[in-house]
Amino acid sequence: MHKRYWEIDSLRAVAISMMITFHVLFLLNDSGIYSINVYSGFWWWFARVTAGTFIFVVGISLTISYSKSPQIRRFLLRGLKVFALGLGVTLVTWIFIRDKYVIFGILHFIGTAIIIGYFFIRFRLLNLALGVACIAAGVYLYSLRFSFGWLLWLGLTPKGYQSADYFPLLPWLGIALMGIFFGKLLYPHGNRRFKLRDFYNPITRPRCFLGRHSLIIYLIQWPVVLGILLALDYDTMRSYLGL
Repeated sequence: MHKRYWEIDSLRAVAISMMITFHVLFLLNDSGIYSINVYSGFWWWFARVTAGTFIFVVGISLTISYSKSPQIRRFLLRGLKVFALGLGVTLVTWIFIRDKYVIFGILHFIGTAIIIGYFFIRFRLLNLALGVACIAAGVYLYSLRFSFGWLLWLGLTPKGYQSADYFPLLPWLGIALMGIFFGKLLYPHGNRRFKLRDFYNPITRPRCFLGRHSLIIYLIQWPVVLGILLALDYDTMRSYLGL
């Protein structure tokens, strides 16, 4: 019998909490309310560790989900749903912050990774090798800029490109593939391979709730955070959002 695992939900909750923290700091800096260096140093690494953790858990969750129901239709519909939400983010950011609107952000990536990941779940060591290769290729491409933008989704970044949210397949697919590898290693057939006491209590239960509903929380964070920032500095945020 397959069930949810508190450690996975808790890790996902930590990642989504870190993501919200970074988004608040990004908006504070980008809007001009408060200057924070989010493009290098600690906060740059904080954002990437956060995203890497979240995507790694996506890979683990894919293996558990596959063990419950291996039909491709389920993965395809789930991936398309998340990708469609990403297109909604594209539209909203194009309207309000057009100079940095999102073309291929975290939701576009996760939706794509769910579909691609389905075809790799049956592999083990190959996922580890491909994961390392994708990460290495992505790190290399990060230092380059190109004169075209049609491979932006892959990781070939055009000159002068800026976005509020950008997660190309390289290197991030590598993190998802490594998550699939460790998912199969630690949760074969969807069952925990190691002994770990069920640890649901008043402290962990809220974290697990956040982890179970991370997609919804990711979506509603934006109007909530923007609403709070509008209340704190209405004129600055109004100008930033073009209201």
